[in-house]
Amino acid sequence: WDIAGDGGSNVAAQVEAQNARLRGRMAHVRRKVAVMSGKGGVGKSTVTANLAAALAMQGLRIGVLDADVNGPSMAKLLGVRGRSLKAGPNGILPPEGPMGIKVVSMDLLLPSDETPVAWHGPAQQESFIWRGMMEVNTLREFLADTAWGELDLLLADLPPGTDRIAHLTGLIPDLTGCLVVTVPSEVSHLIVKKAVSAVRDARWAPTLGLVENMGRFTCKHCGASEAMFPGGDTRAMAAAMGLPFLGSIDFDPRLAAASDRGVPFLLSHPDTPAAEALARIARTILGWVEAA
Repeated sequence: WDIAGDGGSNVAAQVEAQNARLRGRMAHVRRKVAVMSGKGGVGKSTVTANLAAALAMQGLRIGVLDADVNGPSMAKLLGVRGRSLKAGPNGILPPEGPMGIKVVSMDLLLPSDETPVAWHGPAQQESFIWRGMMEVNTLREFLADTAWGELDLLLADLPPGTDRIAHLTGLIPDLTGCLVVTVPSEVSHLIVKKAVSAVRDARWAPTLGLVENMGRFTCKHCGASEAMFPGGDTRAMAAAMGLPFLGSIDFDPRLAAASDRGVPFLLSHPDTPAAEALARIARTILGWVEAA
């Protein structure tokens, strides 16, 4: 930082110019929804990818921002992994997945599967603070420099953890709200409650509703259905926190297999209970978009 000279003013001018570009890009997006959990391992990114596919099937123009900079998975889930980001006359052209879904992810910039995202601060003791700053700056560049075009909905897949929620949701102007994903376990509920409180404390956007993932499992041999995580009542938790309960998605091993292939589950297995639940949740989100 050049406090004595004019370097500081140059940096400030660059940031303001970038923010102006970001606001200009987002002005062409009707609705922006952040998908979050707070708890890792609940299938949040898989839910995001399949909701994007379900909404694109309804004719909506969809963009997905992989906001998990350090653990990006959206390029894999939406079948665009290995494609490069290309520069166009109006910005970076995002690759398009199934049904024209536009995807931007740090994964598209990494040279190999083994390459981690590494943040190097000026000093080791400052690395945590430096990492947070660089993550926010990276996402600001993704939003500002990508030629998103006209979108009906931008879904931002947030990373796990509650410490960066305020910074990440604050990046997106006019955020419609946050969609929360959990599994029906007491451990997940404990962490998700903290994430919801963090969003409310930030006061940037409302929490739109709660989605339960991996609610029940149906045995393919005998057809019996049982709870995946006995003991966690997600519907009751939603009611206690004053949140709409948007639905429960069954566990289906084929969903994970479809994700590994980069094929949305709704396209490959549209008549399954999990796909039908995703479609119902997508119709609720469609109502939010149409209300714009």
